[in-house]
Amino acid sequence: MLVDSHCHLDRLKLDKFDGDLDDVLNLARSRGVGKFLCVGISLENVDRVVELAGQYEDVVCSVGVHPLDVESGLAGVDELIEMAQKPNVVALGETGLDYYYSTETKEVQQQSFIAHLQAAGRAGLPVIVHTRDARADTIELIRAHGDCDHAGVLHCFTESWDMAKAALDLNYYISLSGIVTFKNAEELRDVARKVPLERLLVETDSPYLAPVPYRGKPNIPAYVREVAEFIAELRGMPFEQLAEITTENFYRLFPRAA
Repeated sequence: MLVDSHCHLDRLKLDKFDGDLDDVLNLARSRGVGKFLCVGISLENVDRVVELAGQYEDVVCSVGVHPLDVESGLAGVDELIEMAQKPNVVALGETGLDYYYSTETKEVQQQSFIAHLQAAGRAGLPVIVHTRDARADTIELIRAHGDCDHAGVLHCFTESWDMAKAALDLNYYISLSGIVTFKNAEELRDVARKVPLERLLVETDSPYLAPVPYRGKPNIPAYVREVAEFIAELRGMPFEQLAEITTENFYRLFPRAA
């Protein structure tokens, strides 16, 4: 079985499926995907991701404010803890820091990230972290405000091995998306070879970042198989073994998903 450990089911492009999310999920299931983590990105879509997780037995969700959505509304520690008590919520996030697309909100992003880390520690939940061009600050804030007993995951990882190693030392997991299949992603492939198997997750981040051979097209959860197959070949191991290990990792990191 495979798990798509990070997808945005409320944002999928459904045109080719006659607007039917069931068809999208059934296609993924037919390719061995047995669980979907639908990730929240703002206060505005909390109810929607919780609703989706309630409609399907194999869908769980997270709630949080993406660093590029901080201007649309922030959540304090107490509010995040309250949100975390909603049904089928298994993590807080995605949260984090993105200095690539936005430096003018740097301080607000940091404030939001700290709140998520503190709330997760109090709620006993892992954190889903988005990080881009903010390596030092991301690690520093996790070290200062995170709870290593529950830790979290650096999702859709695109940074250096040094950053991955720093996160691993803080008990974090590394999740790889279709970017690892891109021609210009050799540094990321080096990370994919080095991450300890017991700390590796796979994801689509759909509808974004479809893997080769679907690059440039809308991404869907079924394509997590391409990501897993690519990494298995990269590491010289059977696909079935990688699928089993990454699924076990998912449930270890997100025990509420079981």
